[in-house]
Amino acid sequence: MKEEYLKLEVSKNAETKRFELIVEGFIAFIDYIEEASIIKLIHTESPEELAGRGVATALIEKSLLYIEENNYELFPLCPLVFAYIKRHPEWKRVVSKDFPNYEKL
Repeated sequence: MKEEYLKLEVSKNAETKRFELIVEGFIAFIDYIEEASIIKLIHTESPEELAGRGVATALIEKSLLYIEENNYELFPLCPLVFAYIKRHPEWKRVVSKDFPNYEKL
């Protein structure tokens, strides 16, 4: 993660069901579904104004950290999150073994 994003906090917005990261007044987000102790990350979006600056990566990392610190298990349904975990297999530790594509990570 780029150093400029280290101090920024991700928020879990229960009203919109999104993890949100605000950068320069713009909101990058990951839509989620929460079912008991499972969080399903379903869609990641970063504003065009922030494209190519690593904001989506920072958002994913901070969301995974939130999931881990709050004892959730993950279903990475969003292709971007799935690909991130595949490239960073240490994060497989937060993925539920019940996730249908667990073995593909």
